[in-house]
Amino acid sequence: MEELATLADLPADYVTDINSKNLVPLWPSLRDVLPPLSPKPRTKPTLWAYKDIRGPLLKSGELTPVEKAERRVLVLANPGLGLDNMSASPVIYLGMQLLLPGEWAPSHRHTPNAVRLIVEGDGAYTTIDGIKCPMEHGDLILTPSGTWHEHGHDGDEPVIWLDILDLPLVYYSEATYVEPIGRQQVESTSINSPYVNGIVPVKNFVRNDAAYPILRYRWRDVKHALHTIAENEPDAEIVQVAYTNPENGQPAEQIIGFSCIMLRPNETVKLVKRSCAMAFHVIDGDMKMTINNANDVQDFTMTRSDTSVAPCFAEVDLTNLSDKPCYVFVADEAPFQQKIGVYSERERG
Repeated sequence: MEELATLADLPADYVTDINSKNLVPLWPSLRDVLPPLSPKPRTKPTLWAYKDIRGPLLKSGELTPVEKAERRVLVLANPGLGLDNMSASPVIYLGMQLLLPGEWAPSHRHTPNAVRLIVEGDGAYTTIDGIKCPMEHGDLILTPSGTWHEHGHDGDEPVIWLDILDLPLVYYSEATYVEPIGRQQVESTSINSPYVNGIVPVKNFVRNDAAYPILRYRWRDVKHALHTIAENEPDAEIVQVAYTNPENGQPAEQIIGFSCIMLRPNETVKLVKRSCAMAFHVIDGDMKMTINNANDVQDFTMTRSDTSVAPCFAEVDLTNLSDKPCYVFVADEAPFQQKIGVYSERERG
């Protein structure tokens, strides 16, 4: 494509004049906003090792009571997007949250969609619109946009989880806000959900029309499904499950997609090259993650509770470093991109 004229090619008085009228010329910036053939992501491949997060997060519990924090979180910020922007990717926000024994994070609702992936500890719970969800290691708990939710802790050790929100997108849209409410009345629990193994409840042949019929995806169920796939399909290219709405088969939430990969012992999986950024969190195990981002290759060695992100159209390889399974949770921007018609996949080089 031809090289375009720059701002410096224009007379200074002309630029001053149009700027005073809140006008700017497109052509000097056209190749930046519409680059040829592929995007130029500012998102950088980044690793957040849990060993580097845990100490400062526990220290925050000593420095700031939950009453003064509302949500005691350390944000996993991508340096390519600027630490002040508190974004892991253009759509995905990641944060590690701490709740100490006896604490209660007050009930509120907000416009961004959120999920919680439990990293460490027992005894905590999240109550969503009156439904109490226990929080156990590896569980995924939804708090969709507009749902009242609070966190409490009846246990005796710190509980830590990974928050995943579409906050950057909603903030960019100037649509972020929060509403507080008092402590919720528990109406039911998620312990005995009927949604399992292809079963959905009906009332006289009428299906549930709830937008989010499952709020808690138990790790024990996800792990069982992964092992079942591995046993039934020993030659499968990849062992992976998606978190979905069982009533309609759509992603569990509207904007960010969630899945989990089981790397078999010493296995390497080469992921498809996708137009969306992806975040990875090791639920258990040890792996090497290789990210080839426009021929800039980086290797991350990851262990339990480590988190990383890869930009769009990067080639990502996941290698299990042990003779035991490794379980990797994935969050991606695909549902959002599919909704606006820009999602695509490409051949690897």
